[in-house]
Amino acid sequence: MLASLSLIFLVGLAMGAICQKLKLPRIIGILVTGIVLGPYVLDLLDPSILSISAELRKMALIIILLKAGLSLDLKDLKKAGRSAVLLSFVPASLEIAGYVLCAGWSCQCT
Repeated sequence: MLASLSLIFLVGLAMGAICQKLKLPRIIGILVTGIVLGPYVLDLLDPSILSISAELRKMALIIILLKAGLSLDLKDLKKAGRSAVLLSFVPASLEIAGYVLCAGWSCQCT
C-alpha cells in the first residue's frame, strides 16, 4: 500500500511538472496519472488502495477546494464587487429554497 501511494505521489508530481512546462494546469497531469496507474489501464495499484478510493477522492476534493479558496485575492473580489456576491449567493439561495420546497412536498407524499 505504501509503495502504491508513493508511486501515485511521485508520478503525479512528475506529470504535474510536465504539464506545467507545457503551459497546462498541473491538475491535468495528476488526473492523467490516476487514470494511467489505475485498474483500467496499467493496474499498478494495490487492491487495498482501490478499496479506500472513495475516501481518497474526498480528501483530494477537499485539498483542491482549499487550494482554490486560498488562492483567491481579496482585491480582485472587491473589483468584481456586486457580481461576485450575486454569483455566489443567488445560486446557493435558490438551491436551499429548492431543497426546502421539495423536502416539504416529499414528506406530504408518504
